[in-house]
Amino acid sequence: MAKRVVPMVHVPDVRATLDWYRSIGFEEVTTFGDGDDGLSFGIVSFGTCEVMFNEGGSASVRHRREVDLYVYTDDVDALYGHLKDRVDVVEPPHDTSHGMRELIIRDLNRFWITFGQEID
Repeated sequence: MAKRVVPMVHVPDVRATLDWYRSIGFEEVTTFGDGDDGLSFGIVSFGTCEVMFNEGGSASVRHRREVDLYVYTDDVDALYGHLKDRVDVVEPPHDTSHGMRELIIRDLNRFWITFGQEID
C-alpha cells in the first residue's frame, strides 16, 4: 500500500532549481551527487508537500502548463505579497468556481506552481 505520493520533475539544472525553490520559501530536504557533474537529484518541501527534482530534463517551451505543481497553503494573499516582485506571476490571487483562492507562478524552468487556499 502506498504511503505518499511525491512528484518527480526532470530539470536541466538540479542545483539551480533547488536554489530557486529555496529562495521562495521551500526547504531543501535532501540531495544526491554533488561532484564535478553537479547535483543529480534533490527534494524540497513546502509544509508537508514534497517535490523531487532529477537531472536530465529541459525547461518548458510551452505557453500553457506542461508541469503544474499544486501546493495548498494557508494565506495566498500574503504569499503573493512576498513573491510578486521576485517571480514570474502567471495569475495573481483570484477566487475560483471550485472554492479555492489561487495564485499561479512560473519557476525558473517555466513550470507552473499553483498555490491554493480553501475559501471559507
